Amino acid sequence: MAELIPKEIENVKAVRAAHGSKPLGEVSVDMAYGGMRGIKGLIWEGSVLDPNEGIRFRGLTIPECQQQLPTAPGGTEPLPEALFWLLLTGEVPTDEQVKGLSQEWAARASIPKFVEELIDRCPNTLHPMTQFSIAVNALNHDSAFAKAYSDGVNKREYWKTTFDDSMDLIAKLPNIAGRIFRNVYGDGKVPAIDPTKDYSANLATLLGFGDNADFVELMRLYVTIHSDHEGGNVSAHTGHLVGSALSDPFLAFAASLNGLAGPLHGLANQEVLRWLQKMRSQIGEDASDEKVAEYVWSTLKGGQVVPGYGHAVLRKTDPRYTAQREFALKHLPDDPLFKLVGQIYKVVPNILLEAGKAKNPWPNVDAHSGALLTHYGLHQQDFYTVLFGVSRAFGVVSQLIWDRALGMPLERPKSYSTEAIKKMFEGK
Repeated sequence: MAELIPKEIENVKAVRAAHGSKPLGEVSVDMAYGGMRGIKGLIWEGSVLDPNEGIRFRGLTIPECQQQLPTAPGGTEPLPEALFWLLLTGEVPTDEQVKGLSQEWAARASIPKFVEELIDRCPNTLHPMTQFSIAVNALNHDSAFAKAYSDGVNKREYWKTTFDDSMDLIAKLPNIAGRIFRNVYGDGKVPAIDPTKDYSANLATLLGFGDNADFVELMRLYVTIHSDHEGGNVSAHTGHLVGSALSDPFLAFAASLNGLAGPLHGLANQEVLRWLQKMRSQIGEDASDEKVAEYVWSTLKGGQVVPGYGHAVLRKTDPRYTAQREFALKHLPDDPLFKLVGQIYKVVPNILLEAGKAKNPWPNVDAHSGALLTHYGLHQQDFYTVLFGVSRAFGVVSQLIWDRALGMPLERPKSYSTEAIKKMFEGK
């Protein structure tokens, strides 16, 4: 990073000198009222989302990441450590670099005693995402960036302690997630991090699934494909926004988690699973396409959406869905819930097009993940978004490090009232 940053600073200076006054696009009144969809106004280095092609991580598609990024011995899915290296540097790491990162995170994985006690004192009726946010916020107590800022560090050095905090944050998330899981759903006994294992293997062990090699592989794929999805989604944008106030990475990412906890963002995957299970209970297993279609129509006619379908940007099947489908075809082709997911994939798009309900009638990442987790015995739906949160940290903090390195300013867009807009166009 120390070698890359000066070059990228000069690159940004050159881009701004050549194109700084040029517009990125127009903003309409409908865009302002419509959640700012389509407005081009953020810088996000790690990934770019194409409406037709899907996500690219530093220029690489998901299949290209699966082909090029290092895997665990005997594994086939990319290691999240490799994806983080790629997001941060734009370079594909070597096996040795990935192994070193695994060991570094294992060395940083322990959480302060008071944070353990904080989690342990939460009632098991408190949603796991709320507990997750509380714990991440509390890590701010030991923030290297907050201390350095208080001590008057030069702003050109902000990125160094931001990097240090970010490494600590990612390293500690499996322990936090595992402790929450064990407290809410188990006996509260949390196994130790194994410094010889990779990040996903330790995460699986903390959840009680470390002996299942296929589940460990699923975690590698899951964390990788959920890590980043451009900068405009709620969790990514929230982390960037809060970070722009020079809040430390723990506070910024805790804010991301609070956005991710919303039903229109990270909670969608558990809503998909509940909808699937309700459908199966009503129409039975091995139902005909006609029965599936009838149930989908009843969902729409009841004023509800089909969860897991449609996307604010994508206009084709989400490649993250495709990656999960290919994993299922390889590891669990006969699973009844997977078969239902595939059947819905065949039926739903035509119904949504006929109903005129979606610009994108194709499945997104949430349409599949719950079925995979359920297959391996992770039935605790309230916990699914915590796994999403562990993953999303990779994208949020890698961009935050670059925000500090490039001296990105406080985010402060202009807002209008409805009356101001009316006056703006009066007589025009």
